Amino acid sequence: MCDHIDVARFLFVVLPVESHLHAPVAIAQELEAAGHEVAWVGPRSDLRPLVGPDATLFPTGKRYYRPDGASGPASVRSLWEGHVLPANRFIRDAADAAVERYGPDVVVADQYALAGALAAHRRGLPWATFCVGMLELTPPVEQMPDFTDWVRAQVRRVWAMTGVPVDETIDLRFSPYLVLGLTTTALTGPAPLPPGCVLTGPALGRRPNAPAFAWQEWDPGRRHVLVTVGTMAEHLAADFYRRMTAATAPLADRVQVILTAGAGLVPDPPPHVLVAPRVPVLELMPRLDALVSHGGLGTVSEALAHGVPVVVAPIRHDHPAVARQVRRAGAGLEVSFASATPAELTAALSAVLDEPAYRAGARRVGESFVAAGGARAAAARLAALARTASGG
Repeated sequence: MCDHIDVARFLFVVLPVESHLHAPVAIAQELEAAGHEVAWVGPRSDLRPLVGPDATLFPTGKRYYRPDGASGPASVRSLWEGHVLPANRFIRDAADAAVERYGPDVVVADQYALAGALAAHRRGLPWATFCVGMLELTPPVEQMPDFTDWVRAQVRRVWAMTGVPVDETIDLRFSPYLVLGLTTTALTGPAPLPPGCVLTGPALGRRPNAPAFAWQEWDPGRRHVLVTVGTMAEHLAADFYRRMTAATAPLADRVQVILTAGAGLVPDPPPHVLVAPRVPVLELMPRLDALVSHGGLGTVSEALAHGVPVVVAPIRHDHPAVARQVRRAGAGLEVSFASATPAELTAALSAVLDEPAYRAGARRVGESFVAAGGARAAAARLAALARTASGG
């Protein structure tokens, strides 16, 4: 819990991506536990189940983003042109009005919710960035040499949406006051980080909207593997799920698979595979022996926080960077999402299940997360920023 100070008001600005909401909610829970006030700018349908009926919410509505199958540099361009820029245009007025009406001491913005950062900057308010992925923290300059210049050009387009003259000294992706990176160097390695970036490890908290789970089907006599590609890539995953199901067939006598997939994606699953559209991830993690993931930083970090080794099948955006980091940390292996054969997937999964070094690597990363402090440390940094801004 944060050290108690006079009550400060924090306004969180988020985008309608479920995987981006859990961390700020966990940080907000710590701030509220310390007596501070928290309000939200974001989609009502996503936030209400997480923050409760009494939380102050300035709704933005929801603009859906369905990624295409692009990978590499094309996927980065698709992310910005198909999601980040339209989403910021969509939330611009709501974010601006919320800052005006709520009068926060500090605005806390998702790294892609640039409209929130800009609304704070225009009023001379301190703002903090929280980074839920690795694309911006550790940019893919080897794969995309023009990444920094290209993204800065996209950021200028956000300034242009408001008619405010561009301030070249301000990168709206990274607050000059405080940048919260939800990881540690045990995972990132020696990669350079933005100025003012503090690594707190993942922010894990209560999830009031966690779904129920069919625990009566859990087999305590077998080892357990969670297979998930998150919510934004599921429409690309049918073939990967087919290969993954085939890959686990030789292990069926000793492994039970929990696979997250919508209706119809895994028709007629074999008896050793439990299929559910959503699962209570944080309840499952302490009971898992391995995770197979697309490489979203949130789910991978949740696994490593519990000492669970990972097989990463990266799809796009920052997933390849997360896969490299997991591999370098000795906490798992990387396979091809598009082309790994069932035999290759069996080999990778067997390795992380049976070779102790991978679990030891995952535990080392998890221990670094604990030492970094997670949501509590992030909340303490925000409280200190509010105190500094108020002259306290």
